[in-house]
Amino acid sequence: MINLLHEHDETPPMAAMPLFLVFFLAFLALLHLAMKQQGAARRSKQNKHKKPADGGLRCLPPSPPGLPVIGHLHLVGFLPHVSLRGLDARYGRGGLMLIRLGAVPTLVVSSPRAAEAVTRTHDHRLASRPPSTSAAALLNGSLDVAFAAYGEHWRQAKKLLTTHLLTARKVQSYRAGREEEVRLAVAKVRGAAEAGGEVDMSELLYGFTTDVMCRAVSGGRFFKVGDRTRLFRELLDATAALIGGVNMEDYFPWLLRFGVYRRAICAKADKVRKRWDELLDRVIDDHEGKMVEEEPDFIEVLLSHQHEYGLTKDHLKAMLIDIFFGGTDTSYIVLEFIMAELLRNPRVMSVLQAEIRRCVPEGQQMVTEDNLSALPYLKAVINETLRLHPPAPLLAPHYSMTDVHVDGYMIPAKIPILVNAWALGRDKSVWADAEEFKPERFMGIDVDINFKGNDFQFLPFGAGRRICPGMNFSISTLEIMVANLMYRFNWEVPVGMGCIDMTEVFRLTVHRKEKLILVPKINALRIVNNNFNNKS
Repeated sequence: MINLLHEHDETPPMAAMPLFLVFFLAFLALLHLAMKQQGAARRSKQNKHKKPADGGLRCLPPSPPGLPVIGHLHLVGFLPHVSLRGLDARYGRGGLMLIRLGAVPTLVVSSPRAAEAVTRTHDHRLASRPPSTSAAALLNGSLDVAFAAYGEHWRQAKKLLTTHLLTARKVQSYRAGREEEVRLAVAKVRGAAEAGGEVDMSELLYGFTTDVMCRAVSGGRFFKVGDRTRLFRELLDATAALIGGVNMEDYFPWLLRFGVYRRAICAKADKVRKRWDELLDRVIDDHEGKMVEEEPDFIEVLLSHQHEYGLTKDHLKAMLIDIFFGGTDTSYIVLEFIMAELLRNPRVMSVLQAEIRRCVPEGQQMVTEDNLSALPYLKAVINETLRLHPPAPLLAPHYSMTDVHVDGYMIPAKIPILVNAWALGRDKSVWADAEEFKPERFMGIDVDINFKGNDFQFLPFGAGRRICPGMNFSISTLEIMVANLMYRFNWEVPVGMGCIDMTEVFRLTVHRKEKLILVPKINALRIVNNNFNNKS
């Protein structure tokens, strides 16, 4: 396991691989060599008298030394974003490096300049997504937004989200639901504090983000019934494992030529999709034909524009999976990292609590969204957490649609592109004390850095055409929850626990490995009525 406290280019030795994986790779090597020999013979006949279209001038980005068949897979450790930053420091040029993950050439982007070239200058040629058999099977042929290839469907679906579903006004309209879920979460913490107990913050924060998203998507009425909440969480976990797990066909696409392998992959994805279908068919049917409320939820909005955008029910379900997964998992991850960093940096926590408690009027039991504009240090704490801990450190991969020239290098068509947002946020040439948690770096009248995709050293939500459309919803959720946790309570680590373990686990997103267990202490608030006490 890579230790983030050590040098960033440290990667686990090949001997650390599970034995079955070593044998499997050896089998792949033999199979690949046999197929390569056949392919080389065919190409030799076809291209005997053919000249390259570019005259043979192909200056590719630099690469580390690799191995036959597996390429550079052995150099990518358990935390790929950490390993890739180390490799770029040794072998990259200008933040560009070409590696081979199995049989798939992949461009790695690790500098603000290179990130700008990929997500702005050449965005129109690099904004697609790599083909994924698992994602296509799960999402009804990639009818969603996040994993859909760049094209007319993606443009229309993205327009629907950004024009009708995730505008600033629409996000603001869900304020009452967010504040109610915060009140319920605070009541749980208060109960533990009154009993002198501990709180599993990982469970609390995951439940909170799930409930906020379910309330926004369906008005909350559907997921409060029976065991649907449990089923929903199981599906989120299964989706993360399916798309973010180790899928050998992503590294060796020729495996899909074997029908038995393709059928096995599709069967695994179909099993998860059918469970999603069962859940989402019911939630959509529950909304159809019903009177739309004063503030329609996400599903009501999608249904009201379904025919305008030519969307089938399969489109709606694929888009809902996107919304559920992106809106729940990433917000939970960031909330947990915020709380962990505040406990590891008590000075920062004290400054934040002082700001909140100073700005909230006397007698007010909860921080409301009206108070948030007066809390610049809160926003700085969130930004600093996103800088150090972007929930998707390699973002979602881009995919080149044509050959593109960047800084003198030729980026071939049809290769994945990984933008290392984690490395951008820790670039020592851009950030002073890059490894330290210092929210003050985002404070001051001369500081104008934000996460909206124009500052390429800070891209927690991506940039360009593929920037996350739900970032405003996510930030609203983070701000109101953190503000109330810091306003209502003081926080400690359990006795004997020592330092908070920040070890990470990588899938599609990066989670803390260990649960975050904290001890809340009720803050002596200047409250002049007991309404909140009666509620909670």
